[in-house]
Amino acid sequence: MLKGKMDKSKLPSRHVTEGPQRAPHRSYFYAMGLSEEEIAQPFVGVATCWNEAAPCNISLNRQAQAVKLGVKHANGTPREFTTITVTDGIAMGHEGMRSSLASREAIADTVELTMRGHCYDAIVGLAGCDKSLPGMMMAMVRLNVPSVFIYGGSILPGRLDGKDVTVQDVFEAVGQHQAGNYSDEQLAVLERVACPSAGACGGQFTANTMACVSEAIGLALPNSSGAPAPYESRDQYSVASGEAVMKLLEKGIRARDVVTRKSLENAARVVACTGGSTNAGLHLPAIAHEAGIDFDLFDVCDIFRDTPYFVDLKPGGQFVAKDLYEAGGVPVVLKELRKAGLMHEDCMTATGRSMGEELDLITREADGRVIYPVDAPLTPTGGVVGLKGNLAPEGAIVKVAGIPTQEQSFTGPARIFECEEDAFEAVKKREYEEGEVIVIRNEGPAGGPGMREMLATTAALSGQGMGKKVALITDGRFSGATRGFCVGHVGPEAAHCGPIALLKQGDVITIDAVKGELSVDVSDEEMAQRKEAWSGPRETIYASGALWKYAQLVGSTRLGAVTHPGAEAEKHVYADI
Repeated sequence: MLKGKMDKSKLPSRHVTEGPQRAPHRSYFYAMGLSEEEIAQPFVGVATCWNEAAPCNISLNRQAQAVKLGVKHANGTPREFTTITVTDGIAMGHEGMRSSLASREAIADTVELTMRGHCYDAIVGLAGCDKSLPGMMMAMVRLNVPSVFIYGGSILPGRLDGKDVTVQDVFEAVGQHQAGNYSDEQLAVLERVACPSAGACGGQFTANTMACVSEAIGLALPNSSGAPAPYESRDQYSVASGEAVMKLLEKGIRARDVVTRKSLENAARVVACTGGSTNAGLHLPAIAHEAGIDFDLFDVCDIFRDTPYFVDLKPGGQFVAKDLYEAGGVPVVLKELRKAGLMHEDCMTATGRSMGEELDLITREADGRVIYPVDAPLTPTGGVVGLKGNLAPEGAIVKVAGIPTQEQSFTGPARIFECEEDAFEAVKKREYEEGEVIVIRNEGPAGGPGMREMLATTAALSGQGMGKKVALITDGRFSGATRGFCVGHVGPEAAHCGPIALLKQGDVITIDAVKGELSVDVSDEEMAQRKEAWSGPRETIYASGALWKYAQLVGSTRLGAVTHPGAEAEKHVYADI
């Protein structure tokens, strides 16, 4: 812990606090009530995605105050600021979802700009929703300052008829309602009890998946992601995170000392073994990109392929984040992975100790209920699988957690829709046939724009009892709450004339998650002729503004759908300015 006045000669904050020429700058700090001693200390950005958009963000402000106490206790000066969040649950199923993935870049960019503009020396980042978690971690790695991430915590499960329920159940109930199997009155009850507290969606959807990633990758303190948002213990983890970032600053441990190729592999392991969200296939390459590490969708899927699935979480399993926390949390999961030789133990963590040293401290064992022993997994391979073939030369991804191996292949004729709205209307009216492969195209990062999630459509299919009787593929994304045989991230996307753009009604598509194949029974010659006749990308209504800008900048799904050249092209590191 830092004692006395720190030498700022190599810290960014010297540019705003040191020397006679910075008297005007210091006058602003005095105006905010800082003392001479506080101005002389390292400045720590405390970045939150607090807002009133959704329950996942609503408690972040409270937790930020606890982080600030920890920073102050360790003789640092916290400077709180906020950034945006677009919450997928509320953006789902309409035009608002186009803003979701783009918000990840906006979060990373605005955190970077705030840190740069005010010359903060370190960061503790708090996030609670799907894109805010990777966006915050991307900013940390981009800036390469001492960094600690903390998750805002999950929501508590609702209870109805003696069972836990989540927002996933509400989405699927809409499908049952459309099928005439769920009344208005039942829906009114369910929607009122499904989300009973602050916090992010409770299953192993994208937020909880990326929260597990934050521990496995080393940016978060061990077990800090587990406690639900309403628990007072979250504040204790927040205080500890504030203290921890000051220790990292003292030791000179930066974000890229923590985020390495090995730690990214550890992170991919925890996604696979928990049956986590396919969105991790986007976010891990994007985080790697910020560090200049070559780690694309295929690298992620290679890890998924040989990782057993042994944590029984929704949507493929039975339990929610609160149950995982009570079973020992991510540290117990990582300990099981270590038993199988699937963890890199020499990776640095936010504690300043190695991953192996941290795991040596874990005394709890797998409970056999939520966390199965790694040598007795639910399935021998990961809950998320990568696919490749003539329909997806740049890959695709599918979640198979909870799907028996014998049901992990599907062949059927294509029923093609040019956007999600068209598909949803057809599903609602049951204008599709059992055995078909529903294709939703023009929903990629550039073509959408924004790479929307398809939970409304997939939940409607599940609610109609058709989740196993049809398959679905898209160049868009699926929510972490999606279940059923649904393939996303098909690349190249339709807007870039990927093969998905050239499909015709009735083309026979094969999805084989066991072999890792996504193909269409069309010859190369026929595909070449179709490409020659292709009329170009589908026109969108987004001709100006943020989504137009995003569509111009965004890269391929395989590389994380990023919007700038990354660390490979950088000529300086912010932390060294």
